[in-house]
This record gives sequence, C-alpha cells and structure tokens, in this order.
Amino acid sequence: AADAKHLGARIGITAVLHTWGSAMTHHPHVHMIVPGGGIAPGGKRWVSSRPAFLLPVRVLGKLFRRLFLTRLMALHDAGRLSFFGSMAYLTGRRAFLRHLSPVRKKRWVVYAKAPFAGPEAVLAYLSRYTHRVAISNSRLIAFDESGVTFRYKNYRRDGADRQQVMTLATDEFIRRFLLHVLPRGFHRIRHYGLLAGGSRKASLALARELLSVAAPPDDDTPGEPEDFRPSCPCCGGRMIVVEVLERRGQPRGPPDATATNRETAL
Repeated sequence: AADAKHLGARIGITAVLHTWGSAMTHHPHVHMIVPGGGIAPGGKRWVSSRPAFLLPVRVLGKLFRRLFLTRLMALHDAGRLSFFGSMAYLTGRRAFLRHLSPVRKKRWVVYAKAPFAGPEAVLAYLSRYTHRVAISNSRLIAFDESGVTFRYKNYRRDGADRQQVMTLATDEFIRRFLLHVLPRGFHRIRHYGLLAGGSRKASLALARELLSVAAPPDDDTPGEPEDFRPSCPCCGGRMIVVEVLERRGQPRGPPDATATNRETAL
C-alpha cells in the first residue's frame, strides 16, 4: 500500500483470527478490515482507493506467501515446530524444505472486496466472533449419554438443507472445542498501521481532519444499563428480582416450625 505504484499511502488494518468452521472443525483464517485509503507520506492529504478496489490481490498473494514461508522456516530453525507420527521426518531441515517446495510454486489466494452492505455490516459480522469461542449456547440442542447434539451450517448445500444437526461423542465435542481455545497471552484481535495502539489516537485525529469528518463525542462516563438482570441459564428469559440484599447482609430463612413447638412446650 505504501508503494507509489499501488496506493502510495499508509493504511490501517484490524485483523481478527477465526479458527473454526460451523461444525467446530479446525479452519484457521484471518478476517481483516482495511479502510478504503490512507494517509499520504508527509501527512498532508488523504489518499482514497479506487472504487471497489484497494490493492492487486495477486501481488498480495505473492507477498503473503513469501512472508508466511519465511516465518515458518524461522520457526523451524529455532526448534519451535514439533512433528509426530508419520510426520516426524520433517524435523530435519532438508526434509522440511522439500516438503515446502511444492507450496512455493502454488498460487496463494488473498480475497479482498468492498463490503456489499457497507462497513457497518462487516463490523457487526466480525463482532460476533471476537468474544466467543467455536459455538454459542443457542446452537446446542441436547446432551446426554449418547453425546452432544447441535445445529450447524453445511455450506455445500443451499436453501433449507443448509441447516443441519450433528451429534458428537462427548470427548470428541470437547476435543473440537479445545482446538479453538487460544494459548495464554495470544491475541485474537490485532491492529496495524494507522490503527496500531501506540499511534491510533493521533492517526485517527489526523485522518478525520484530512477528511473533514467530525470526531465522535468524547463521553467516557459509562451509561446505566437499561436492564441489569441476568438471563436465566435454562430458558434464556430475564430473571425476576425478588429482593435486593444489602452488602454483607445475610439472608434469613423462615423459622423452623419444630423448633417453635419445642419452645412452646418448655
């Protein structure tokens, strides 16, 4: 993007890691949101991309292939890749290079397009995956001795047949779910360029100035939630507040009838 032959501007990226398919299979991929332009060198003007075009995808594919394989070899040389079973022979550097040789000749696909329904729809779509792992409770149908039953989408079918039901053995369901629990300290969301954490505030302010866009209202005061009642874990409905207990107040149960009768008899 910084190359004058393409866009000639410094852009920003928000990247969201998504590791699962609808059936909780291992399907790692990254969604990226990129503004349709960037700030020109020197920071004096905003450079907009062409309509429905940001950067040539074939160039992006070659660049991504080179960077990915270079980093992969660096991990191998540092001893940070482990191979087991029938793949154990890849521990040797020469064998690993031979294994990657066909991949270097393949065309790597980078998919880039303008959002059909506007940026709001893209943000709404990705926001559903940022703080959720693999499956939501609403897709769970049943769990018993035979396993866990849930709904999933079969993207190879169209229409009503796309929604299907699957039952997995309990240990297989747990195995698939744990495939998508990230290692400690691993970030699911990363920001780059104009949106990088250290310079985001200044970069966005400059971008708004160059685009003559008003800044959003600065209100750091959290508003009172409309409904603070938690959802029922069984039916999903709003729970009814019977009584609010003061801090450190111990709830008291009703008097014991047998104890009262004993006191009366004495």
